[in-house]
Amino acid sequence: MTTLRSVLDTGSADYRDNRAALLAKIDDLDAEQAKALAGGGSKYTERHHKRGKLLARERIELLVDEDSPFLELSPLAAWGTNFPVGASVVTGIGVIEGVECLVVANDPTVRGGASNPWTLRKTFRANDIAFVNRLPVVSLVESGGADLPSQSEIFIPGGRAFRDLTRLSAAGIPTVTAVFGNATAGGAYVPGMSDHVVMIKDRSKVFLGGPPLVKMATGEEAEDEALGGAHMHGTVSGLADYVAEDEVDAIRLTRRIVARLNWRKLGPEAKPVEEPRYPAEELLGLVPTDQRIPFDPREVIARLVDGSRFDEFKPGYGTSLVTGWADLHGYPVGILANARGVLFSEEAQKATQFIQLANSADTPLLFLQNTTGYMVGAKYEQGGIIKHGAMMINAVSNSRVPHLTVNLGASYGAGNYGMCGRAFDPRFLFTWPNAKSAVMGPVQLAGVLSIVARQAAAAKGQEYNEEHDAAMRTMVEGQIEEQSLAAFLSGRLYDDGVIDPRDTRTVLGLCLSAVHSGPIKGAEGYGVFRM
Repeated sequence: MTTLRSVLDTGSADYRDNRAALLAKIDDLDAEQAKALAGGGSKYTERHHKRGKLLARERIELLVDEDSPFLELSPLAAWGTNFPVGASVVTGIGVIEGVECLVVANDPTVRGGASNPWTLRKTFRANDIAFVNRLPVVSLVESGGADLPSQSEIFIPGGRAFRDLTRLSAAGIPTVTAVFGNATAGGAYVPGMSDHVVMIKDRSKVFLGGPPLVKMATGEEAEDEALGGAHMHGTVSGLADYVAEDEVDAIRLTRRIVARLNWRKLGPEAKPVEEPRYPAEELLGLVPTDQRIPFDPREVIARLVDGSRFDEFKPGYGTSLVTGWADLHGYPVGILANARGVLFSEEAQKATQFIQLANSADTPLLFLQNTTGYMVGAKYEQGGIIKHGAMMINAVSNSRVPHLTVNLGASYGAGNYGMCGRAFDPRFLFTWPNAKSAVMGPVQLAGVLSIVARQAAAAKGQEYNEEHDAAMRTMVEGQIEEQSLAAFLSGRLYDDGVIDPRDTRTVLGLCLSAVHSGPIKGAEGYGVFRM
């Protein structure tokens, strides 16, 4: 394979400016993610500890294998909404007894672990990841059920959580639940629909209706233990398969359950891993602060792939899209990376062929986004940009090998679709802190609205209000800028997390390992390609 040679000047003023700007964005990101780590705040954290209980992430730390990484997913869920950042649940991928598992842990310091609308969306996304990548699911439950003031947004869609657990089980993907406190109402069905259930003596309470509801509904006076305690479920109802002495014992039992799953990966094994020739630290200065300035994605690839080796496909054709083959943490990948932002007909056709080749070779695809979309204008419309862009989107849509996507800078317009944005179900999608995504740039969008408004005024014979136009442009540009930022998009689960660029190789390696839990098989057919 060809070894990429970097020409990055780490001593230049541009590099230093880019690095400083990106580090500032990383600091901002860390501050927002700290809100999720804080859970319900120090008051409720201290109260939880005084009760002899572990926090959600402390439980996860004991659950996963010592010194193994935990890839947290969607930590900024609910950012910019009326609900707490993190959505009162922690989700991610961790290794338990050598088995990669999808972990879901309620955060009881946030409104008792009650589920709000964003909790559901975050959990659904985690379940989707488990299903498509064939990952056992381990749930660490302590929840009061639905956040009742939000019940109108929870009750109807919330049933999918139960559907997901039963479908995972039916697909042969194990589901394990450990109950650390209350699992009330809908929360009771999580252990009820899991393959394996661990409860804790004098701690776990699982019931459809607690004592107050039972009293109101039937007039019966019932105590917690008799109604849904661990001892009762372990000896009378049979809901508990194991009754632990305390939280640490419950985690021990959960690990033993996973160890006895006899789980095997179905994908090809990784080859020996070789570190890139260039340090990940240099990624910080690669991306210009002005998104209109292009950068060479080969410099990024050189700091991601094994040995910085990359066999480029069609290097002289459709040059604003770089395509080629590499290994990443020992796994083969086909890479599509935007070079100059705009996608022309040549790039679309090149991408279409490359995606087909990857599917014929059963090779996962990595999309490195930095695109302003497909080229517009009379010359390009006449040249067939619509049908050529449609070819590329057809290929992405019907490709069956795993897709991984990282937004490095910009992801605008239909370029987001052709480069496997969220709507095209990549197995994983991550964003750099500087990245943006929208139907088009703020200035362009505001300008389009201005032109349309001017034409409408002219058609009616009215004088156009320039002062109103300037105010409208300022308002629209500000709104679109805010809604295109990484934190806003991540808060709405349009990605699986905003990551430090220096962590990109590690994150992708963890994801590639996860997707190889299932078989890797390419598509055998596509839709009709317009020629």
